Amino acid sequence: MAQRAEDRAGSQAGRVVLALACAAQFMVVLDISVVNVALPSVQRALGFADGSQQWVVNAYALAFAGFLLLGGRLADLVGRRRALVLGLLLFSGASLAGGLANSAELLVTARAAQGLGAAVLAPATLTVLTTTFPEGPRRTRALATWTAVGMAGGTAGNLLGGVLTEYLSWRSILLINVPVGVVAVLLAKRYLPGAPEKGRGRPLDVAGAVLSTGGLAALTFGIDQARTHSWATASTALLGGFAALAAFLVVEARFAQEPLIPLRLFRLRAVSVGNVAMLLAGAGLNPMWYFLTLYMQQSLHYSPLETGLGFLPHTVLTIVVTARLAPWLVDRVGSRALIVTGALIAAAGFWWQGQITADSGYLPGILGPAIVFSLGSGLLNTPLTATVTAGISAADAGAASGLMNTTKQFGGALGLAVLVSLTASDLTTPQALAAQYGSAFRTIAAVLVVVAAAALALPAPRDRRAP
Repeated sequence: MAQRAEDRAGSQAGRVVLALACAAQFMVVLDISVVNVALPSVQRALGFADGSQQWVVNAYALAFAGFLLLGGRLADLVGRRRALVLGLLLFSGASLAGGLANSAELLVTARAAQGLGAAVLAPATLTVLTTTFPEGPRRTRALATWTAVGMAGGTAGNLLGGVLTEYLSWRSILLINVPVGVVAVLLAKRYLPGAPEKGRGRPLDVAGAVLSTGGLAALTFGIDQARTHSWATASTALLGGFAALAAFLVVEARFAQEPLIPLRLFRLRAVSVGNVAMLLAGAGLNPMWYFLTLYMQQSLHYSPLETGLGFLPHTVLTIVVTARLAPWLVDRVGSRALIVTGALIAAAGFWWQGQITADSGYLPGILGPAIVFSLGSGLLNTPLTATVTAGISAADAGAASGLMNTTKQFGGALGLAVLVSLTASDLTTPQALAAQYGSAFRTIAAVLVVVAAAALALPAPRDRRAP
């Protein structure tokens, strides 16, 4: 009787921890895109110069990407609860400051602070899950739910941003984070262990933090410049970013007492090969939303609201497959087989999507391909996330989480920049634009075939070894 009561209490605590991690991850991903629809209103309200309002988006992206490795390691050095609470407080406080901002400069600064909070928060949520749930079916189900909620946040951003801006104010898209953050802090203090954890109090790798943050921020800025201008314009930032990251690897290998990324992690094939597959998957799957949005609005002439509603089947199907079907299949066929299968199914869906024309209706041009590639991506994401975080000791869980988030973030940014540069032209007719977007989708299909090939090099579950 006492054992059953203890099991029920542990199960309830696990559900609360999962809900907490998912809520925090939803906020982080949502705020990447939620401001897009509100930018014209923000420009009018705060007097942004033409073009400069994009820094409301870029400030968040630069800080988020730049500090991810550091944010991931903080959970190992100061404790999971402390890192999660710190990220929540910083993110919520910056949201409050941004929602009350009365100048363009203050809003951009608040968005950068939000990005810093997100860089601490995103890897902390994953670390909490991987250290709360032991490897096996329970962890797989928890990671599936976490991944599905993150996808929902990414796809809901534009729709929610439009609704809040139209019926309340652009300020509400930031202020809504404050009550959610307060509740999450209270839950974290109540349900996450606060006792001293092994590894707390170790020195922070300051040199590694400066080099990785500067290098990642420079690469992110360079990729954004390549997407919006040209690769030649971005070359200085890109070269500087690569040089800083090369110096970072030297520091981590030779000088750091407690490196941000222990290079011993890369001895695990699940980590080294898995993060390559994650980079390529992000480069293929993330840009899909950008090109489908343009296709629906420029070729099919959908309104912004119609476009947002047009994405609902993608969102619902991906969430259902990711959260329900994928964990069940992982237990029966294994992660590696499911990653390969999911990548190939998604590739088939994107190849179908690549056949679009300006005359394609919603059913054959959007919904049909969406069913196929959403099924594939849903099958792919959960086992890939579980694979790159498997076999990691608790002391390195934060570092591994930060690495995975960084890989995924940069994969998406790099894929979008490359695809935009490949399809950029002065064509304006709906037919020509549809042909360009079709070319982008066929390229994504090819990338996902490469993901399937890379996944074949992942270890089978019985071959995993702790670092």
